[in-house]
Amino acid sequence: MAPPMSASRFLDALRDEGLTVVEVGDWRTHNRNHKGPWGPVNGVMIHHTVTRGTDNTVRICRDGYESLPGPLCHGVIAKDGTVHLVGYGRANHAGLGDPDVLRAVVAEQRLPVDDEATTDGNRHFYGFECENLGDGEDPWPKVQLEAITKAAAALCRVHGWTQRSVIGHKEWQPGKVDPRGFTMGWLREQIADRLR
Repeated sequence: MAPPMSASRFLDALRDEGLTVVEVGDWRTHNRNHKGPWGPVNGVMIHHTVTRGTDNTVRICRDGYESLPGPLCHGVIAKDGTVHLVGYGRANHAGLGDPDVLRAVVAEQRLPVDDEATTDGNRHFYGFECENLGDGEDPWPKVQLEAITKAAAALCRVHGWTQRSVIGHKEWQPGKVDPRGFTMGWLREQIADRLR
């Protein structure tokens, strides 16, 4: 459990991990903080976007939709591995999820099955949307998977978390399937290797 790092520290952490980062507009102050608190933060949540094309994906994740205003995450990880920062603070990415999962993330223990949606995840998680159609067929380029690993590891490194603080949306909220195309177990192994 920790207060969120500053926007500047967040940017530095990603760059220090070797990532190429693009700052999109007023990302440092673009948030949903007026809808509720952000923090304490407990982990990192990974999503896929169900979109095609980096420019389109970044625009949607920054602006959102009429029914779900942006930002929809903190960073968009494109197919080429570039991280586009679109917001900082509370973001509409996690939604309501399982309090038992949150307790497991805080304790860095094995995740239980997510069978409730009663806890505000937007308060507790950093979020990365990863450009992919999420159909199980759209490829995940190696450079993109490496960027996802680096981004999650960067935040874990700052907060002193292990790979167990990184979860997929599908592990948080019943009915969600993202990310699809790799397993979170595999991703956590990559993050653990990087943190060593």
